[in-house]
Amino acid sequence: MANYDRIIRECFWDSNIAKEELQKILAGDDLRKKKQLFEKILLNSSHYLLDLQLFSHKDLRLLIEEYRPPSFNYDHAFRRKNISEVFFLDKELKIGELKWTA
Repeated sequence: MANYDRIIRECFWDSNIAKEELQKILAGDDLRKKKQLFEKILLNSSHYLLDLQLFSHKDLRLLIEEYRPPSFNYDHAFRRKNISEVFFLDKELKIGELKWTA
């Protein structure tokens, strides 16, 4: 079950957005708005893996693959993107300290 109140509190603290607007973006066809929502959740949500599941699998695959971490918080964004790639797309884990050693 989506916790829209928490998402709004954690990811949209700097703007005024309603639960219905988030639902409209998720159900709509505006890729630009979906990218903005994806980035807000990826970078700010305390439960980003749970919250990213609000996107359709098709949209989520596209958003993850097209996302490029910004230079100003690259390490944080890269780690979250890579964990999302592993979790949702079964891609390689690139974060050394999280890899299992034999």
